Amino acid sequence: MEANGLTRAALSAARGTLRRRRAVTTMSRLPSTRPEPHLTAPDDSSQPAALPTHWHRRVLTLAFPIVLANLTQPILGAVDTAVAGHLDGPQYLGGVALGGLVFSFVFWGFGFLRMGTTGLVAQAFGARDAAALRAHVLRALMLALAIGVAVLVLQVPIIRYALGALGGSAAVQQTASAYCHARIWAAPFALGNYAVLGYLLGCQRVRLALATQVLINAVNIVAVLLFVYRFGWGIAGMGAATAFADFCGFAFGLALLWRLGERGLPPLAIRSLIDARAIQRLIAINRDIFVRTLCLLASFGWFAHVGARQGDTILAANALLLNFQTFMAFGLDGFAHAAEALVGAAAGARDRHAFRQAVKVTMLWSAIGAAGFSVVYWLGGEWIIGRLTDQAAVRAAALRYLPWAAILPLASVAGFQFDGVFIGATRTRELMQAMAASLAVFLLAAWAFAGAFGNHGLWLALTVFMIARGVTLLVQLPSVERASCAGESR
Repeated sequence: MEANGLTRAALSAARGTLRRRRAVTTMSRLPSTRPEPHLTAPDDSSQPAALPTHWHRRVLTLAFPIVLANLTQPILGAVDTAVAGHLDGPQYLGGVALGGLVFSFVFWGFGFLRMGTTGLVAQAFGARDAAALRAHVLRALMLALAIGVAVLVLQVPIIRYALGALGGSAAVQQTASAYCHARIWAAPFALGNYAVLGYLLGCQRVRLALATQVLINAVNIVAVLLFVYRFGWGIAGMGAATAFADFCGFAFGLALLWRLGERGLPPLAIRSLIDARAIQRLIAINRDIFVRTLCLLASFGWFAHVGARQGDTILAANALLLNFQTFMAFGLDGFAHAAEALVGAAAGARDRHAFRQAVKVTMLWSAIGAAGFSVVYWLGGEWIIGRLTDQAAVRAAALRYLPWAAILPLASVAGFQFDGVFIGATRTRELMQAMAASLAVFLLAAWAFAGAFGNHGLWLALTVFMIARGVTLLVQLPSVERASCAGESR
């Protein structure tokens, strides 16, 4: 009996050792651990002078490829603006501006598919939970495709009511409708790309994220020139080019996920995929980010609406200057995305020191970037406007309001960066509440200033809105840090 007991104990110990070795092997093969930075900072307590250098290098390693990827997106927007700006009449430029805003509502409104996925994946990455990594991305992909199909089914009322709400002249409405009806077919692929990008950023696979975004935007630029000038499809060709590029990007993203899965992600049980608690958390996070995004888009929609009431020339000039803001936003979002990945990993590992360093260093570099954009816009804004349109009236109006475009980067930096911090920590309820409060501030400011100072007052209200975003998040940061590093899940 004793011998049998010893034998059973030995076998049990052997099986336990084997299971531990398999677990270590699985985690060591996670796709994000090979070329990218480690999850948490090494123990630098014995080398305090080296810590800032380590964190600066770490943030830049993550942020720089993301900045490059993001900056290709507004380049695409600038190409669209330049193509439309050289067509016959301001209604084409206004139509692209309104059509782009519609898809800001339709597609970017579901940006939670990217942001929520990044936060959840980053925390699983920090906790070294291999099964959760696969479960999070598969849930996000299924949700993205379901929403995309629903958008296609409802495309007619979506486009009609969205354009009606934005306003504009009959000519602008007609060109915007042609653009929207061509681009809407990208819905399942564009939303699926959000899920893929969220997974890559959360796993800190920034080089693959860069490759995916560059591919999408390069295909888009080539297709725009081909469809508009070669095939003569006009504004509809611009929308069709974007849809085609999103399809190509989604196919490439699926190939990446398949390849990464072959390199080490463990098999996923269906039971884990449909876990009720995980699905409830996913729904709550996505709901909060969705409402937050709607508030953000409502602010720009109201900005466009008030501008459109001042005529097609002001609408077109504001659209040109918003390209400045978009270009800056995508650049600074590189550091916000780095904060998402690093803060999420720190929260998953329950590492308060890493959390604080991620916030401080990403904020520093984001502020440096914002100052750089302001200088470039102040000194080179006139040249940029001249490249985007050859219509004298639109140029003159844009130059009149150019100083606001130079101020906005500095006013926006805190809000952009704290967005990344709160998303990485998945403290999305606080993020939603802050954005709702900022929207209320914007609407009040637009009512007070636009009537008194015209378009200058409208740009002043937008500047106040950006400052309010940063302030409302800053006051909540200490409590978010405590809750995230204490393991309080959201």
